[in-house]
Order: sequence, then C-alpha cells, then structure tokens
Amino acid sequence: MLAKPRPLDRIVDVEAGIAAEAAGLDALYGHLKPLEIIERSAREIFRGETAAVSSFGADSAVLLHMIAKIDRTLPVIFLDTGKHFEETLGYRDALVADFGLTDIRVITPDEAALERIDPTGNLNETDTDACCDVRKVEPLARGVEPFRAWFTGRKRFQATTRAALPVFEAVGSRIRINPLAHWTTSDQAAYMRKHQLRENPLVAYGYLSIGCFPCTQPVQPGEDARSGRWAGHAKTECGIHLSGLEKSLTDASL
Repeated sequence: MLAKPRPLDRIVDVEAGIAAEAAGLDALYGHLKPLEIIERSAREIFRGETAAVSSFGADSAVLLHMIAKIDRTLPVIFLDTGKHFEETLGYRDALVADFGLTDIRVITPDEAALERIDPTGNLNETDTDACCDVRKVEPLARGVEPFRAWFTGRKRFQATTRAALPVFEAVGSRIRINPLAHWTTSDQAAYMRKHQLRENPLVAYGYLSIGCFPCTQPVQPGEDARSGRWAGHAKTECGIHLSGLEKSLTDASL
C-alpha cells in the first residue's frame, strides 16, 4: 500500500509546480511591454484571481496608472504599518482619486501580535527584521492569500539585490508579477512626464524609496535608490519580497 502523502509533501509538490509555471510564463511573456504583461495576466492567465500590491511610495504611480488602464476594479493592497509618513497616506488618497481605483484594501498589523511583540511601538530601534515581520510580512500574507498572483512595481535598477529580478516569479504556491522589472530610470521618468503623473511629495526632498518614517532617509548622491532604507544596517529588504513571505503564506494555508 502506498504511503499517504504528508501535508508537507503536498506543499512541496505544489510549490515545485508553481515554480515551473512561473519560469514558463517568464519565458513566454517576460519580454512583453509592461502594459501587455498586466493585461495578459489580469484578463487571461489569472483572470479574477489577481491583485496589486502598492506602497504608494516614490514611483508607485506608474504601475497603478497602467493597472487603471486595464481594470480600475482590480484589488490594490496597501499595508498600513502604522509608521507611514503622512505624505504617503495623502499621496495614496490622491492617486486613488486620479486613477479612479475602486478596490483599495488597507491591511493592518494584527493587534494581538503588535501588543505581544511591539507593545511600546519602538521595536524598529532594536530589531528591524521583527518589526517588518509583524507590520509588513504577516499582513501581506493575509492580503494576498485570496489571490493566485499579484503585481508589484519592483525594478532591477533599484538595488543590486534586484539585479536579476524576473517578471514572473514563484512565491510559495502563488506567483508574483513584476511588469516593470526591465525598466530603467529613464523609462520611469519618461512615462511619468508623458502622462503627467504626480510624484510622492517626499521625492523632492531626496526620498527615492519610501517606507516607514523611522527607517527611511533621503538618498545620498551616487547611491542606489534604496540606500536610504534602513541606513546603517545590513538590511536591504523589508521581507515581503523574501522567503519570510513564503513561510507566512504556507503557514496560513495549513
């Protein structure tokens, strides 16, 4: 008699299949223009099962403008960490109005987890990874759980850690889509000018990658766009794009 597959075995099989699917999609469609990638993904490949994740940061307008062209009702997930700049929250509301987006899903940290892990609200001063886990990684896992795939605005030029970024990539049993992965800073600027898109007001003060206010600084001349995040720490990503999210998604599905 064959042994009954264990839950972990099934998870491994599913994730291997998703990884193969992502690689196949990247080979087939990764070369397309961003708008074509969004349209093909939202209307055909993952129809009705796609969302977007946006920080409403320094260059979020481009992806959201493209999404609005395809489907203004597409869910857009925003992680309200409780530590955002007021300018970011205002920018979020302005872009939503500009583009007519109708389904903004604001996801907040779990209150019980915050009370247990960060009761004083100062965890970022002693453990930035733990702070991001409770305020971003776990909330995002909840936010994307209903979907098969989601769009991000990540690009290869933003940091050395993103230099090999694919357009389609597997995250556990789901697929993350980076339509702008191949874009350069010139592509970004040209699109903003062409469509007269508003910038996050913090960009004018040198904030080229914008996260929570305690851990974000203006970028110094000659440094990459994400150098102002967690300045003075080895940390370069909050975790929502790393393996911690895969674990949170897996835990949520058990």
